[in-house]
Amino acid sequence: MLLRHIRYLLAVAEHRNFTRAAEALHVSQPTLSQQIKQLEETLGAPLLDRSGRSVSLTDAGEAYVRFARLALQDLQAGTRAMHDVQDLSRGSLRLAMTPTFTAYLIGPLLARFNGLYPGITVSVEELTQDRMEAALTEDLLDIGIGFTGEHLPDIECEGVFVEALSVVVSAGHADIGQQSWLQQPLVLLNSGFATRRYIDEYFRSQAVKPLIAMEANSISAIIEIVRNTRLATILPSAIAQVQPGLQAVPLSPALPQRTAALLSRKGAYRSAACRAFVELVRAQPTTD
Repeated sequence: MLLRHIRYLLAVAEHRNFTRAAEALHVSQPTLSQQIKQLEETLGAPLLDRSGRSVSLTDAGEAYVRFARLALQDLQAGTRAMHDVQDLSRGSLRLAMTPTFTAYLIGPLLARFNGLYPGITVSVEELTQDRMEAALTEDLLDIGIGFTGEHLPDIECEGVFVEALSVVVSAGHADIGQQSWLQQPLVLLNSGFATRRYIDEYFRSQAVKPLIAMEANSISAIIEIVRNTRLATILPSAIAQVQPGLQAVPLSPALPQRTAALLSRKGAYRSAACRAFVELVRAQPTTD
């Protein structure tokens, strides 16, 4: 049995079609079929059900693929470990974070990281936390920045600093006060964001029905809307500190703080670049 047999089987399981799997692998369909057949003969059991309109895994195939994916992840981690350069003169880092962090954290953080380790190539993605955790379990990322709370079973979570939310308005919106913000028309992230769910829970706890004038799926869009209108929003206080033309309004009662966290796959290999980035995040001060 060779590594390519496993890759071929996983491709067919993903695409549920020999033709599409062969195209993705850049091999001919007869070659792919022959390799899968060899694997089935070696294991002594059919792995694929070819009787339907699409190809599906048999019970034996389902069991085998689950372990094959884990084995392939370990082999890929082994390859990265073999090529890992401990002096950080070169290497790579696959990073993701939830959207609010892109507005105030990731720029300065990666500026420091690049200044310290200019030979490290960094790939950055902005993902919702559920998509980030799925990517981590599939070994598509090295590290993620999200929040503490409930996680997938294979996810390891390390709280690193506290993030405070506040009402954010334009700097010229000086007449808003601690009591009047509850009556302000708001522009908020839509319900697909963890931050929005956190905000909705706060409103429920205060028995308040907010006046939502706009919703958006972009932090940068909300910042521009608030900067140029009299609408208010609720975002991390740190955003108002680093974004020009914005101010944070102190709240009473305050929105609950939440803990930013480093997320990774349990037992995953951490390269020298990943370890260096983790240490940089751990040194982040508490935001308020």
